[in-house]
Amino acid sequence: MRVTMTLSLPRQPSSVTRARHVLTTLLSLTDAPEEPRGHLAVLISEACANAVMHADGDSTVDVTIVIDDHDCRIDVGNRGSTPDSAGLTTELPDPLTVGGRGLPLIAALADTAAFIDEHPGYVLLRITARLTAMPASAIP
Repeated sequence: MRVTMTLSLPRQPSSVTRARHVLTTLLSLTDAPEEPRGHLAVLISEACANAVMHADGDSTVDVTIVIDDHDCRIDVGNRGSTPDSAGLTTELPDPLTVGGRGLPLIAALADTAAFIDEHPGYVLLRITARLTAMPASAIP
């Protein structure tokens, strides 16, 4: 099964919840286990929260979800600029403040996560995660 959905949400905090609800509803149509579903809910929440917080004032939060039999891809985009040193690393900021944990959390939970530079003035974060466990024969 392949499911694709694109949303253009207003830049407001309630959009984070809306995006997460759409994703969990789409995932309920699959046979994906609970653990990857939970990870994906956190991933979309963190990515959308960052977009709401850091996007240009008149930007929308654009979300594309693509689910197939084994993987889920989430693209979250907005008008703005990628923050300086926006590398996706699991290292937490020092000192640990109220913010700054979203990108490390995304890096830790996703199979891949990267900022895609397709259009000037547009930030696109692409996240992928497996929906199924890797077969034992595929683990190095």
